[in-house]
Amino acid sequence: MDVAAEGKAIAKVNDLVIFVPYVVPGDVVDLQIKRKKNKYAEAEVVKIHEYSPNRTVPFCQHYGVCGGCKWQVLPYSEQIKYKQKQVEDNLKRIGKIELPEILPILGSEKTEFYRNKLEFTFSNKRWLTAEEIRLDVKYDQMNAVGFHIPGAFDKVLAIEKCWLQDDISNRIRNAVRDYAYEHDYSFINLRSQEGMLRNMIVRTSSTGELMVIVICKITEDHEMELFKQLLQFIADSFPEITSLLYIINNKCNDTINDLDVHVFKGKDHIFEEMEGLRFKVGPKSFYQTNSEQAYNLYKIARNFAGLTGNELVYDLYTGTGTIANFVSRQARQVIGIEYVPEAIEDAKVNAEINDIKNTLFYAGDMKDMLTQDFINQHGRPDVIITDPPRAGMHQDVIDVILFAEPKRIVYVSCNPATQARDLQLLDSKYKVKAVQPVDMFPHTHHVENVVLLEFR
Repeated sequence: MDVAAEGKAIAKVNDLVIFVPYVVPGDVVDLQIKRKKNKYAEAEVVKIHEYSPNRTVPFCQHYGVCGGCKWQVLPYSEQIKYKQKQVEDNLKRIGKIELPEILPILGSEKTEFYRNKLEFTFSNKRWLTAEEIRLDVKYDQMNAVGFHIPGAFDKVLAIEKCWLQDDISNRIRNAVRDYAYEHDYSFINLRSQEGMLRNMIVRTSSTGELMVIVICKITEDHEMELFKQLLQFIADSFPEITSLLYIINNKCNDTINDLDVHVFKGKDHIFEEMEGLRFKVGPKSFYQTNSEQAYNLYKIARNFAGLTGNELVYDLYTGTGTIANFVSRQARQVIGIEYVPEAIEDAKVNAEINDIKNTLFYAGDMKDMLTQDFINQHGRPDVIITDPPRAGMHQDVIDVILFAEPKRIVYVSCNPATQARDLQLLDSKYKVKAVQPVDMFPHTHHVENVVLLEFR
């Protein structure tokens, strides 16, 4: 048996590859095939005969139901071993390029309560587990706040304790839930779109600040009055909240990017801090969700970039400019490009807050922005740092990078498979000099990978 990139264990029967969730290599089990294709199948366990010695007891009461943290049954030392293998397999099998020895994965010091952001969903359809259905458990209250069940958009698993974020997150969620139960607030029905309470986002930060965003559907005046009473309850119960915000969402989907954010109490932002640099994080800002590992990731990227103070650096997919501003002290100039205009505004604010004068930021689709004309106008970069989304880089972007011919490329990726594909496309002019995997998300299969390429 092995472990697949999706966090499922792999069993092989003759030539058939079978993917099985919630088991580990070494378990002896009976399987029931749920879905079968020509070369692979998906199955679930119906009986466990013998547990693997490489198995540990999950620490979360919601393990196996909520759909997150699938690797809790693997000791952390085993998790990072498989993540290292995942990176190596992808680069060798998909990339098919010459590689140096891959550096050992950098594990996360915190394996619990490491996230700085969680989003909870309210629903009037509480998910009942198979065990609860078997035992015919009856709940007085079928409203729930927690996480969506995979594959059931309208059902929510009631979460009592989540181990991903500081425990303040659990206390706030459970207090809001109890207040809503006591005062008979309606929870959204995600099919009919009736009900008031929709979502709640909690953001913590390394500076000790705390942001809570409550999202409701409001169609009548008396509902607004009830909403304000709930917000006042939250403010009174948790004085440590430095930014209490609310959003009215009367749409049929949960996205908030196109909605106004209102301040109920405190500021409209919190700050993250790295090496004395302060990064403003608003309700819609993207920031790496594991702050401590993000710092380690950026240090590796900066180290790989080999900056001396004389370089022109392009930071592609710059987001809110975190990497661009982080490396700016060691560069002559950094130019950041990002698709989301609001993120670019945040990047400019972050530069201003930190009195950084040598960064420029541009908003637009990467393949449209990063053109030969752009390079002719701003100069050929000495170093390109790129941190694209999971889908990797567009062929047009790769073509312009090959045209620009920077001395070094630092490629940060959350998907080693698409990264391997892109490295193969860059292989005609660039040689991989260093590879450093970084584990950002313990108990999941996700891994970040930093690759240094040098011009041949």
